[in-house]
Amino acid sequence: MPDAYLIGTSCTRFGKQPGASFKDLTRQAYLAVLADAGLDSGDQIANAWFGNCGMAQWGQGNIRGQVCFTPLVREGLFPERVGMTNVEGGCATASMALHGAWKDVLSGTADLSLAMGVEKTYVPETVPDAAAKQQAIFDNGIDQLDPADWMAYYAAAGEEAGKPFLPKDGGGTLFMDTYAMQAAWHIKHHGSTPAQIAIGASKNHAMGAKNPLAQYRFEVSPEQVLADRMVSWPLTRSMCAPIGDGAAAALVCSEAFLKTLPAAVRERALRIPAAVLTGGKYRRLDEPGLSHLAARRAYAMAGITPQQVSVAEVHDATSFCELYQAEMMGFCPMGQGGAWVASGATSFGGVQPINLSGGLVSKGHPVGATGLSMVHELALQLRGEAGERQHPGAHIGLAENGGGVMGFDEAACAVTILQRC
Repeated sequence: MPDAYLIGTSCTRFGKQPGASFKDLTRQAYLAVLADAGLDSGDQIANAWFGNCGMAQWGQGNIRGQVCFTPLVREGLFPERVGMTNVEGGCATASMALHGAWKDVLSGTADLSLAMGVEKTYVPETVPDAAAKQQAIFDNGIDQLDPADWMAYYAAAGEEAGKPFLPKDGGGTLFMDTYAMQAAWHIKHHGSTPAQIAIGASKNHAMGAKNPLAQYRFEVSPEQVLADRMVSWPLTRSMCAPIGDGAAAALVCSEAFLKTLPAAVRERALRIPAAVLTGGKYRRLDEPGLSHLAARRAYAMAGITPQQVSVAEVHDATSFCELYQAEMMGFCPMGQGGAWVASGATSFGGVQPINLSGGLVSKGHPVGATGLSMVHELALQLRGEAGERQHPGAHIGLAENGGGVMGFDEAACAVTILQRC
């Protein structure tokens, strides 16, 4: 199989940005990814993939990427007549865009392809029906055609987890409640503790404080995490990702194209040895999730083992997810994610650091941009450009990004592996 290379990544600052439009965020991320790749223009981009989930709530339900890139085309900053595919997969949207660009290159249909994710999940109160518009962005991440299916599943799961399914329990969203039930099941069956989840949350807030692009740039002790407002037991506010806006992008090229670039660009290029997508199902509670299968397939494709991963970015929409995904990725035995995180193994300076960006709970989680923001952090780490967050000798990076909800699974999961050349 031919190789595909990542030659540029970018990420805007994440956070509530009512003054920045979708087009503004698109421009920021696009110009930044060109600069990162050392390209004077995007004239050689053959295809583009544009990820977004919530733009319909702002009046643009279709042709989202084409609309956002129109000013850039008019100004001669983006080439005319480029095919642009709009993608959506819940929180896994940006990873799906990257997957498309990767396949463009592997298939030979493009020597240079762009992946972009742009999102605004914060709707200011001054906007008519603001609360409903904001809620709709997230509600579309679960089956709205047959809600009885997931209501029955969660009712049964709540009994087994020892946490009854009470939608909007404690003022949180439905999705925080589903994560909370998974955490409760893990606590009941594997002996993990809220204190272990709090250690992971505190670690990620400490890393976010070192990330200039993070939405939350302050530290929170494990004790403060546990004492914070309860969203849905055992999850407190400090364990949950915030609402915010942002964009991220990546440029993927072929080996032939890479050889035409200056040495300074070639030296920073990263190989993409694996990119895998899996789909969710209503699984048994004791059955490994779709991310476990995605990781196994990715390791086989890349020809590596879990222990060879230097750094990872995993989808911690809640801090419980870091415990869980450490198990699913094969970094620690099943059921021991809590002890693994509490041991410091996933911390800065640990055996296998996770979420040195601050993770979703601190860096932020603008849904359609999240997956590419993970790739951006990994690129910084593998290139030795992460500053005070730098993990020494980082050589292989893994991003796990899940989107939508299907029972205790995400509806979609992407696992992407990057390798320093």
